[in-house]
Amino acid sequence: MTVHFVGAGPGAPDLITVRGLRLLQTAEVVMYAGALVPEELLAEVPAGARKVDTQHLDLAEIVTVFEEAHAAGHDVVRLHSGDLSLYSAVAEQARRLEALGIDYDLCPGVPAYAAASAALGLELTVPEVNQSVVLTRLSRQASKMPPRETLANLGSAGALIVLHLATHLVDEVVAELLPNYGEKCPAAVVFQASQPEQLILRGTLGDIAQQVKDAGLKRSAVILVGRSLAAAGFRDSHLYSCDRDRALG
Repeated sequence: MTVHFVGAGPGAPDLITVRGLRLLQTAEVVMYAGALVPEELLAEVPAGARKVDTQHLDLAEIVTVFEEAHAAGHDVVRLHSGDLSLYSAVAEQARRLEALGIDYDLCPGVPAYAAASAALGLELTVPEVNQSVVLTRLSRQASKMPPRETLANLGSAGALIVLHLATHLVDEVVAELLPNYGEKCPAAVVFQASQPEQLILRGTLGDIAQQVKDAGLKRSAVILVGRSLAAAGFRDSHLYSCDRDRALG
């Protein structure tokens, strides 16, 4: 058997990948976080398959389900919201599967920041404005951040900053970014990107915190800060330039 970790995407059920959907449609056991996975995706699970809602399970209990499926020879789809590469807790599950000798693989999903970018109708990397994107978070109740990974340090180059899991700490976000970005730096918050409840806030680093409070947002949103959010008059990229020598590939 194999445990297939599948990124379910940012919330819209049709943003799961074709590969992820095929795995889901043939799984014998499906594990999912009930509050984060759309009901439409669970409707794709084969009749008779075991469905396990993991939102109230701890890691040891999750591993027990893996072991039971392994003993029965049943393939597992472990659905995670968003993409597996960011804040998914896949690493700790994979470590235990390796110790148990259970095979696993990873199927990527659409990450929340990509869905937020699409909702804003923007490319995050704009020629000579922002060419780097920093994906990060703040630490409070969750795991601590490494000592040098502060917003002040990460923002020192002026890259486009994308913050996950930080909406409830928006005042702290603003305070730490202001010295490097300034009050007039464009900022945006996208709540429930790709979902029916989606809400977009646009502003600057100087006013975005108040907008978040006025909207009553505390979670399930992505914060973006950087000049590319309001770039205008920028040069065209080299990719389609008539000056590019296409013979060189």
